[in-house]
Formats: sequence, C-alpha cells, structure tokens
Amino acid sequence: MDAVVQWVRTEWTKTSRGGTEAARRNAAPLAFPLPPGLASAVHEVVMREADAFEPHTSVRELPDPGVALREAGGLLRVRPPEASLFSMPRRHRRPPAVRLGPGEWLRWRINYRFVGFCGGEWSYRLDTLNVAYGPAAPDVFLGSPTRRVDERAYLR
Repeated sequence: MDAVVQWVRTEWTKTSRGGTEAARRNAAPLAFPLPPGLASAVHEVVMREADAFEPHTSVRELPDPGVALREAGGLLRVRPPEASLFSMPRRHRRPPAVRLGPGEWLRWRINYRFVGFCGGEWSYRLDTLNVAYGPAAPDVFLGSPTRRVDERAYLR
C-alpha cells in the first residue's frame, strides 16, 4: 500500500485546561515533518502534559490496527479512527469513510475525555490523523490538507 500516516496524539489532565498550561497545550503542532525516506508507514508523535508537550516519535509499519486503510479502484479509503469504548463523549454516529486520490491527503481530528479507574481523575486526548496517498515529501503534512474531518466535541 502506497500510503503514509502521521498520527499526532496530545494528552493532558485538568492542569492544562486553562491559563498558561492550556496555551502551551494549544500551541502543540498538528503535524510534523516526516522522517527522511519514510514510505508506507505510520509516524506516531505523542505529546504529553507530563513531558511539557515535548514530542516523542516512533515509526511502525502499515497496516496499523488503529488506522483502517484500503485501496480500491485507484483510491485510498480511510475509515474513521477507532473511538475508544472507554471515552466520552459517546460517538454513536461517525462520519463516513473518506476516499483519497493519488497525491491527496487527509487531516482527521477527534478528541476524548477519559475517567481514571483509581480516583476518577479525568484526562483528555486529541488525535490528529494525517494520511497521504502516494509518495510523500517530508513536509507533506505541514501545508493545507486536501480533505478535512473534524470530530472534536465539547469535553467539559
């Protein structure tokens, strides 16, 4: 499969819900340059409040269990990222799959709120899934996407 995925995850607690910490969280990028020579892989970037939102990266091969991609008829079909069963708000209706032509790319954003098992503390996560169909330059996700899906919801 000739696709490149960049999955950017930002994780925080109520500490970063307001003030200067929220400004730092909101300044976290939605995309990063790809590692040189990356092809048909998942570039994951995780930024956590506990690490002052410093990016930590890893690369995995496609297919990836959290990213549903399928090629058919010269197009790449991207299904919605899996929503966690243990997160809020519940998403009973999800957007349909997006089809990308060669050279196109998609930015899909979705957020969550989780309740901790010990003590009930809330935590939050914003996932930004950038998907390019075809060969991708290292800066492909730094521009404007061909397609956008925004599933962000009010999290309280």
